[in-house]
Amino acid sequence: MPRFQVRQVAVLGAGVMGAQIAAHLVNVGVPVVLFDLPAQEGPKNGIVSKAVEGLKKLKPAPLGMVQDAELIRQANYEDDLEQLRGCDLVIEAIAERMDWKLALYQKIAPFLAPHAIVASNTSGLSITRLSEALPEAIKPRFCGVHFFNPPRYMALVELINTPTTGAAVLDCLEAFLASGLGKGVVRAHDTPNFIANRIGIASMLATMHQADHFHLGYDVVDDLTGKKLGRASSGTFRTADVVGLDTLAHVMKTLQDNLSLESDPFYDSFKTPAVLSSLIARGQLGQKSGAGFYKKDGRDILRFDPASERYVPAGAKSNEVVARMLKKPALERLQLLRGAQGAQPRFLWAILRDQLHYAAVHLHTVAETARDVDLAMRWGFGVKQGPFEMWQEAGWLQVATMIRDDIDAGRALCKAPLPDWVFRGPVAQAGGVHTAQGSWSASAQRFVARRTLPVYARQHFREDVLGAGAPDARSAGRTLFEDGAIRLWTIDDAVVIASIKTKMHAISPDVAEGLVRGLDIAEQDYEGLVIWSPDDMFSVGADLQAMLPAFVIAGISAIEGAEKELQDAMLRLRYASVPVVSAIRGLALGGGCELALYSARRVAAMESYIGLVEVGVGLVPGAGGLTYIARRAAESAGASTHKDLMPFLTESFTAAAMARVGTGAIDSRRLGYLLDSDLIVANKDELLFVAIGQARAMASAGYRPPHRRAFPVAGRNGVATIKGSLVNMRDGGFISAHDFHIASLIAGVVCGGDVDAGTLVNEEYLMALERKAFCSLLTNAKTQERIMGMMGTGKPVRN
Repeated sequence: MPRFQVRQVAVLGAGVMGAQIAAHLVNVGVPVVLFDLPAQEGPKNGIVSKAVEGLKKLKPAPLGMVQDAELIRQANYEDDLEQLRGCDLVIEAIAERMDWKLALYQKIAPFLAPHAIVASNTSGLSITRLSEALPEAIKPRFCGVHFFNPPRYMALVELINTPTTGAAVLDCLEAFLASGLGKGVVRAHDTPNFIANRIGIASMLATMHQADHFHLGYDVVDDLTGKKLGRASSGTFRTADVVGLDTLAHVMKTLQDNLSLESDPFYDSFKTPAVLSSLIARGQLGQKSGAGFYKKDGRDILRFDPASERYVPAGAKSNEVVARMLKKPALERLQLLRGAQGAQPRFLWAILRDQLHYAAVHLHTVAETARDVDLAMRWGFGVKQGPFEMWQEAGWLQVATMIRDDIDAGRALCKAPLPDWVFRGPVAQAGGVHTAQGSWSASAQRFVARRTLPVYARQHFREDVLGAGAPDARSAGRTLFEDGAIRLWTIDDAVVIASIKTKMHAISPDVAEGLVRGLDIAEQDYEGLVIWSPDDMFSVGADLQAMLPAFVIAGISAIEGAEKELQDAMLRLRYASVPVVSAIRGLALGGGCELALYSARRVAAMESYIGLVEVGVGLVPGAGGLTYIARRAAESAGASTHKDLMPFLTESFTAAAMARVGTGAIDSRRLGYLLDSDLIVANKDELLFVAIGQARAMASAGYRPPHRRAFPVAGRNGVATIKGSLVNMRDGGFISAHDFHIASLIAGVVCGGDVDAGTLVNEEYLMALERKAFCSLLTNAKTQERIMGMMGTGKPVRN
């Protein structure tokens, strides 16, 4: 098969999933046509139009920018099927009705391009049965592609083949999904609900059963099965509300309709819980209907009480003793939970045991290897560890024996024994299902190495499972310098990589010093410097706690000196003789944002949240952020025929004064924190590869740092204009007096202070204004309240 290029995609079905898949394709720059039935009244594309309008209102936002909804081309099956000929990939995402899907395939088949891949986004219908409606020429290009909701944010995509799907087709589609859409791809067998929903829904049903058995309230269960258990913070019942109770019941019905006691010994546990049926009958479908297992009443959260069939106050928490148990090493943790007398720890052991039991029994039918199960549960359900990883970490045979004893004693959810491979043979000898040679395939009865497609060469540190022996970015490569604040290292002997090691990658004086050291090394022997860290956090900004001792001992002069050093470090980055590239993912706030702004280029993962947020702690950006805003406004005005600085200054001033953070990399570009020349990368695991490539390409092109130029500022007239609008906001009660004071200081810096409009200044001049404003606020009682509040609770104080 020739190189697969995705120049345009068609999405069939403008329902919740179809429309959001189309939105994500727009986010990554892929042209998309969204189809649905012709409307019976009004414009033919009315159904699609309504769906596209709905995308603008959804939370979390499926689009990087609301305005990009217009990029989704609208079509219907009656007038526009000819457009399919120009599509390289066709994703069907209509309702879960086998007859409807088969009828649609017959309709579109004559219009498909001869090379186009056709994929169904079904959540559980047989992909093989669906393929039977297609002409023989299309069958090798047909497969299942199951996105998880919401498609923009959920990493998991399950890829499902049929007996006639071409191997090259699967490889091409996996490469596009991984690199083009930023997804974690697992190959699933064609069984009901595939991998993640099969195991995840079975686990959710077991949790509901055990919660009823142990008489635990939904709020307590969610507290137990959320972050404390290494799972999504929404726990179990709140997750059900978010998904939609009717949607959950539909997925359960797929299991009920397509399995039996003969094909699944856990079948009896798939009955729809009575409380779920009751809530659905009452129209209480969860978050989308305003009530489900939970209901919001004003500011109060209520939970459903099945005994009284009324909503009662929620908020109960789990026992602190249990919380301490969950912090113990894996084997000790499971032993404590199993041996405890209380309902809560016994409940936790029961649901963990049931999930491990189910995953082991069904490994051979749902997945090629145990790795696929663990990654599917991580990416699809937000767990820190997959079930097999947890089992292996705790001690394979010890845990297996505990599960077997419970099965023999009749305490388990099902009487089915654990498979023989659990206790005998290669798995038992290796101490688990994951090894450096590969992960266990129950169907092949051997360890199978991970698939290595060419696309994965772009992922230097590809996410893998515990026990696989994957390289650790914290120790990989060759270390050039390392202390408690930073590691300087290289993997190609061409580019220096700087990885910040402090908590949440806060920028302390030691970090600033380490970055300058990295530049010295790079300028002497390398082609560039890349700032990158191996987790979902770029930097949350300056380390306020590191500043406090100096403030207490030496007063404000010490802080001013530290700020000057940090500003100097930023200028050192900007004017370095080698290119500095910031590789951003996750949070880049305050000083982290400034660090990115003073780099020669930025490469950002799609889900990067960038902003100057110092106002939240009662401060102004003090490491060059406001200087950057003033300089960029002057540069933009200089490139325009409209020479008034204010239109170019207003948006960025407002973002800093309101502590706005981009809702993703695309929105961060709109706010001015990323430039058009910066790159947005769909897959976060490709970030380092792309950043190194950018640094080397810039060096190869003869990179030179920008000239140090003076630039014009808006001056006192600009300050007066901004303060005029701030007065209205203050007097209208939209901002506090202290907010007004901080915003006024920001205006003073970005406009250049008490000078005439058009006065030429340099960066050092503006940075001196920044320091003065920053230090004046640090001695302000209102600001100190905000700082202490944030450090104590992690939440901003409004005063």
